Amino acid sequence: MTDHDIQAHWDGVYGRRSSDSVSWYEPHPTHSLELIAAASPDRTSAIIDIGGGASLLVDRLLDQGYTDITVLDVSDQALELVRKRVGHGPARLTLLCQDVTTFQAKRDYALWHDRAVFHFLTTESARNHYVEALKRATIPGSHVVMATFGPEGPVRCSNLDTCRYDAASLANALGDSFLLSQSSLVNHVTPGAANQQFLYALFVRR
Repeated sequence: MTDHDIQAHWDGVYGRRSSDSVSWYEPHPTHSLELIAAASPDRTSAIIDIGGGASLLVDRLLDQGYTDITVLDVSDQALELVRKRVGHGPARLTLLCQDVTTFQAKRDYALWHDRAVFHFLTTESARNHYVEALKRATIPGSHVVMATFGPEGPVRCSNLDTCRYDAASLANALGDSFLLSQSSLVNHVTPGAANQQFLYALFVRR
């Protein structure tokens, strides 16, 4: 897929379906919030949510007093849903419509969060571009919270192929610049009552 195709695909998903009916919807992103709190208890830490889409994570982080949040997503349709929910007012929130594989960070982030983006990168080239973007956006001591489909997770989602990971294969994909701190397998129940296995992992930038 070209960048235009990817954007058109996800704009179409968010244009056709309500944000609380997509399979990855979470009314409360408990696991992400727990890992973020463990890694970045300082509420002034700069956090970027990759592929955040219309996720409620940003709302919950704002509710908890985090003051420096960026949401990056390839779909402006998804980001528009965030704009409508939280408004244009919060100076502590930045919305970026970009493809993560070509993302050129203009600043460093203390924490990089990605739930359900990396597993859509099915080519080595795309994964390498992602990791390079991740390196540009972080510094030694930065944390990375990743959630991908686990070893028994779906092989397709939203009409796209996916990759499945255990902790070792995800660590290998990110490379030696990132040290695995902890991981767990979690069952996510979709709005349609299907079960999806996710791997949640916390890394530290060496």
